[in-house]
Amino acid sequence: MSTNSIDSLLHEDRHFPPSADFAANSVASASLYTDAKADRLAFWADRAREYVHWHKPFTEVLDWSNAPFAKWFADGELNVAYNCLDRHVEAGIGDRVAIHWEGENGDAVSLTYAQLTAEVKRAANAIAALGIGKGDRVAIYMPVVPEAVIAMLAVARLGAVHSVVFGGFSAESLRSRIDDAEAKLVITADGGWRKGKVFPLKSAVDAALANGTSTVSSVLVVKRGGNDVEWVDGRDLWWHDAVEAAEPEHVAQAFEAENPLFILYTSGTTGKPKGILHTSGGYLTQVAFTHKNVFDLHPETDVFWCTADVGWITGHSYVVYGPLANGATQLLYEGTPDTPHPGRWWELIEKYKVSIFYTAPTAIRSFMKLGRQIPQGFDLSSLRLLGSVGEPINPEAWIWYREVIGANVAPIVDTWWQTETGAIMISALPGLTTLKPGAAQTPIPGIRIDILGEDGTRVDPPQGGLLVVSEPWPSMLRGIWGDPDRYVDTYWSKFSKPEEGVYKYFAGDGAHVDTDGDIVLLGRVDDVMNVSGHRLSTQEIESALVSHHMVAEAAVVGAADEQTGQAVVAFVILKANQTDAQTADEASTMLRSHVASAIGAIARPRQIFIVAELPKTRSGKIMRRLLQDVAEGRPIGDTTTLADASVMQIIGDKLK
Repeated sequence: MSTNSIDSLLHEDRHFPPSADFAANSVASASLYTDAKADRLAFWADRAREYVHWHKPFTEVLDWSNAPFAKWFADGELNVAYNCLDRHVEAGIGDRVAIHWEGENGDAVSLTYAQLTAEVKRAANAIAALGIGKGDRVAIYMPVVPEAVIAMLAVARLGAVHSVVFGGFSAESLRSRIDDAEAKLVITADGGWRKGKVFPLKSAVDAALANGTSTVSSVLVVKRGGNDVEWVDGRDLWWHDAVEAAEPEHVAQAFEAENPLFILYTSGTTGKPKGILHTSGGYLTQVAFTHKNVFDLHPETDVFWCTADVGWITGHSYVVYGPLANGATQLLYEGTPDTPHPGRWWELIEKYKVSIFYTAPTAIRSFMKLGRQIPQGFDLSSLRLLGSVGEPINPEAWIWYREVIGANVAPIVDTWWQTETGAIMISALPGLTTLKPGAAQTPIPGIRIDILGEDGTRVDPPQGGLLVVSEPWPSMLRGIWGDPDRYVDTYWSKFSKPEEGVYKYFAGDGAHVDTDGDIVLLGRVDDVMNVSGHRLSTQEIESALVSHHMVAEAAVVGAADEQTGQAVVAFVILKANQTDAQTADEASTMLRSHVASAIGAIARPRQIFIVAELPKTRSGKIMRRLLQDVAEGRPIGDTTTLADASVMQIIGDKLK
């Protein structure tokens, strides 16, 4: 935000210090901050030795000689899958449950670390028999089933590179990712369960490979949906046939720390896909460290549940690699939160006694809309810590989450990070930090964050600016696959001064440090509007709307306006018990006044549309560009990534 930003009147003065019991048993200690401040590189070296088993110990911590291309622990060697599996069996905890899996249709299985290790060994042999080895790329296009995790770990075990493509993406999106990575193998399923029915996956793979020019030579197919599939002899193999025929033993070979681990394509890209590349040693160090300390993990007793799909970075880092590296027990769920009934998630928490729950603000707000009576119908007393990820969480949603889901006692960690950062970068540490609604709060020990103005100078609280990471970090992306120039231009060009040896990573997010010294995220810079010269955060206006007792969820966009340059337009979902209380016009008038009093007249929305749903991707992100199309009277753009494309038709028809 610029120096002419408005000062928000939404100052947050509610604070929640950790309880004495929680602080006394906290995994994290204050020495993490002091040690990191004293010697940042020595701090990360200590974490790498603490959280990772090295087949060959490293002697060099960071090589930044070719900035902004980093190498961490480069002369060390490890096997990522061994770290997530074999070492736990060898340590005597092979009978600990690694994964409780539940399918949307009620199918369920629990796998111990010994069983998961055995499955991954067989899968690694089956995949190697198809000619896959170190450096080869494997595309994985799967529902959230145990085989998805097994496939990722088996590929990693071989030193190959997985590229997981979210199962909701189209055949065309899949094709572009397969082609960019030059994958040799695709691992998929016949289908998966979603919203009470099977959605096909193998058919999308067939369409993606239909032109015959692909680098793919084999397709492994997991039988999950039971739906009919086309078959290409010589290319297609059933997963169960290949794995059952494979040898049961497989010795994990060590690979260098900078061996590529995965490519993950950022969603919503236009033109050529942007493949974010992560490597092994530094990535595993930071995801394991943050998973243990941010979530206060006690692996002997906790049951962890991150609701993310494995197709996203959150699923990579906090479903697969972080929890398994730490020997955690976790829940994996295939379906949606409202199938077969709207209390499904709470039912699962009760059944498996989940103690740590990590989900997205958009899910929390959707639960708010339905009302607290649904979660209150289940026993959630096992929960002792809650987490938020994916976008800034509105203070009122934060409070609801704490009160209704966390029984007014569970701490909430509001985490900021990205596909590119690989692991959590900003978050409270729950045993140490006094928590505050709506604020990500403080950088992780060993991470340096700055808030800069457009000119690159640091801005003082409470003014906002642009969030940058000022020092390299272990889990940072190592580049964009096949396009080093694009990597430099996209992330390092705005604030770096190579001639002075200064490199700053620009995250694309706005933020400000409040008067308490806490970092408050303002959302993507793209989500900042310029109204009559005032730069306004869509997230701040959304928070103002959600703070009103009538509102369950809100999305704000900037629409072109001849008079002000841009005008604020809001789309609002009312709570279920409010929809008949007043007309849409009455609600709109009340809410426009509420925003003006909460933030200032400059932020008063030009229009507020009362809607039943918002357009969201299957990962839960609101597609604001589609709402902007509506607000500016344009034809609605591409809706292929929406969970329910009919939502935009309904909104468009209503507004006409």
